[in-house]
Amino acid sequence: MTLRVRVSMSLILLSIMSLIAAPARAAAPGDVVSAQPTTVYLLPGKLLEVPVNAWHLRYTSTSATGSPNTVSGTLLVPKAGYPLGARPIIGYAVGTHGLGDQCAPSVSMSQGREAELALVSLFLLKGFAVAVTDYEGLGTPGTHTYMAGVSQGQAVLDSIRAATRVSGAGLSGQAPVGIMGYSQGGASAAWAAQLQPTYAPELRLRGVAAGGVPADLGAVARHLDGGADFGLAAAAGIGLDAAYPELDLEADLNDRGRALLADAADDCLGDLGKLAGLRFADLSPIDLLNQPKWLARLAENRLGAVAPRVPMFLYHARGDQTIPLAVGSTLRSEYCRAGVNARWTALPAPDHVTGAVEGGPLAIEWLALRIVGLPAFGNC
Repeated sequence: MTLRVRVSMSLILLSIMSLIAAPARAAAPGDVVSAQPTTVYLLPGKLLEVPVNAWHLRYTSTSATGSPNTVSGTLLVPKAGYPLGARPIIGYAVGTHGLGDQCAPSVSMSQGREAELALVSLFLLKGFAVAVTDYEGLGTPGTHTYMAGVSQGQAVLDSIRAATRVSGAGLSGQAPVGIMGYSQGGASAAWAAQLQPTYAPELRLRGVAAGGVPADLGAVARHLDGGADFGLAAAAGIGLDAAYPELDLEADLNDRGRALLADAADDCLGDLGKLAGLRFADLSPIDLLNQPKWLARLAENRLGAVAPRVPMFLYHARGDQTIPLAVGSTLRSEYCRAGVNARWTALPAPDHVTGAVEGGPLAIEWLALRIVGLPAFGNC
């Protein structure tokens, strides 16, 4: 063996050894853990298949306290090509589904019982890809951190990142991006807008539509106390307690409260009605909402302290019985004072759910115009 051959082989061996010894790159937010082809349906009984390429995703994200986690979701990509350049990507944030894994949007879409697919389909008809997150702990191990805004916003942003990293999806990291959501999804969309400049600055975000936004959780909780939708306030207590262990909610509950919340911890939205009419005082001997630890986390999860850098479309039902109109209009005022290009629409809808139906198509059309590059005009 010649000297030159021996040297060449030594260099090859050294290269192999260095590759073996090199530490693996740590997972980054938005990295794809798994992407399995799936089928989604518009009607129960799997009667009407949505004609798209779809993947059930598991991807990395970040918790409310900064720890890495794994979140699930669904990516929908129209089968037809997109003729106008890079296919746009919409991060769609669903409204309240519940706390149990069986409530996750990825599950309901695969079973034909996802009501919000009617709105998602309007994006698909425009040729846009749509990434739908399940949020932290909904469809993955652990308790769903319901209404923990930072976690939810980051899960939305990372679902878009993950969409661009799915092999075979044909999506570009340079694609124009939009985000939309209503209710819990409205809060998630607004949090994504606030977080994007620092958490996901590489995304080419063009606009965010957020409806029925529970921007001030403390105000919403006080409004729900003793009312028909008290179950939503209780679920938020469970979710925030899961996100912030120091809250230690169970220790502050009475026996009845512990039993009721343990029973609700895996419920879907339709099951939370069993808590209607209850008050926080029925569940705890102390004034939970005025405890310093809760005041601190509720303040941390209040939207409006950071100004999004993209145009915002905010909409709210005048007759919203779940999230008072004043909560949404206060967020609009705070964004306007901060210089956000915000468009506000108070809908004639008589209740919270009708607000989603009336406002959804308006939000989609507004967002589609931002995606294609047309300027936004606010009404601050």
